[in-house]
Amino acid sequence: MASISRKQSLYRQLVDLLHEKIESEMGPGDMLPSERELCEMYGLSRTTVRLALAELERQGLVTRRHGRGTFVSNSVREATNLMGAYSFTEQMKGMRRVPTTVVLEFNTREAPKHIAACLGLRIGDPVIRMKRLRIADDVPMMVERTYLPASEFPGLSRGDVEGQPLYDIVEKVYHETIRVAKEEFCASVARKDDAELLGIGEAAPVLKLYRTTYNMKNVAIEYTRSAARADQFRYKISHYRA
Repeated sequence: MASISRKQSLYRQLVDLLHEKIESEMGPGDMLPSERELCEMYGLSRTTVRLALAELERQGLVTRRHGRGTFVSNSVREATNLMGAYSFTEQMKGMRRVPTTVVLEFNTREAPKHIAACLGLRIGDPVIRMKRLRIADDVPMMVERTYLPASEFPGLSRGDVEGQPLYDIVEKVYHETIRVAKEEFCASVARKDDAELLGIGEAAPVLKLYRTTYNMKNVAIEYTRSAARADQFRYKISHYRA
């Protein structure tokens, strides 16, 4: 077992030791030793151990669950492949995590200029707007703001989207086949309201995602803006040479 020397910051040494252990010996979902056990293993104070775990969480290597312990983050080795169709529910199930969606807002409103342009509508056309919090294993993961052309989804209700995944509704209830989803993403920082929902600090790093989904007639049927916790998501893209 690696030991702690006194030549370098104790906190930094513990971060490096645990980082190496996670990368070489542990897998997603594995539980780290408790704070007390780490104190005893390395002869450190509880404060030093807590600082090191907080740093590992900031780096996205671990997830700390109140009352349960500290676990290796699923983002350490698993990534979302942007070459495939996106579904939060299916993605989380594929990572052996339990997905939950909380619908925070659901209403119909007039499309402002930017939303109208994204959906190919006229300014003022009715759009369905919903705000959802995406959760996996009781950990808040992502805040989504979704806009749908109301003309494409007559009768869609809050109860519908609370009861089943949106894409299941699109394909099974409204018989729309999704042809393509175009997605852009960039690094950003969390605004106050999103940070509170995600359980992170204001201005903490997030991934901003912008997705427009088209049906077989090349009509835009969804526009979604998301803020995802940077410590929980890693994306990969595969490039194929013709």
